[in-house]
Amino acid sequence: MEAFTTLTGVAAPLPITNVDTDMIIPKQFLKTITRTGLGKALFHEMRTRPDGTRVDDFVLHRAPYTAAKILVAGDNFGCGSSREHAPWALMDFGIRCIIAPSFADIFYNNCFKNGMLPIGLPQADVDRCMAWAHAGASLTIDLTSKKIMGPAGEMMTFEVDDFRRDCLLKGLDDIGLTEQHNDKIGAFEAAQKQSQPWLWA
Repeated sequence: MEAFTTLTGVAAPLPITNVDTDMIIPKQFLKTITRTGLGKALFHEMRTRPDGTRVDDFVLHRAPYTAAKILVAGDNFGCGSSREHAPWALMDFGIRCIIAPSFADIFYNNCFKNGMLPIGLPQADVDRCMAWAHAGASLTIDLTSKKIMGPAGEMMTFEVDDFRRDCLLKGLDDIGLTEQHNDKIGAFEAAQKQSQPWLWA
């Protein structure tokens, strides 16, 4: 997993509450088990009309938001089903950080497991970030210092669980965490091969 330390990029405004995972990536795009190629289907029903034509004024179709790395959203982002394709689609588009007043629990956990940083802030701070996003500004997210820097050097802090922060800084997903104990796993397997060889036949 790619480490997350400092991220600087355009923030896209999505001032909608209760954005569920089916809005993020509709069910018809869940046939793949790979994490690539889903960015084109991100927010499909908001980006595309029923006849298949593009909604040109949707935020992610307009410059500078076509290259957005940060999304500023409304309350309860990522609610609905637990599909892990939702953070995959956001990541594949290029978004690595979401700022919102609150997140659905499963989506929030899935973000960290896929190298994405969800930042929960008080509504007043989200409103400030939303204003910057509407202005097309770039923000800097510094995970080491847990700070967000605005376009004119403004600064606000955010909180994140120390364990999750450490995993993001080191680029460790669940597999990476397990592999940190390869020496102990190897020693256990070697001992088991001696004491219970039939398990390895």
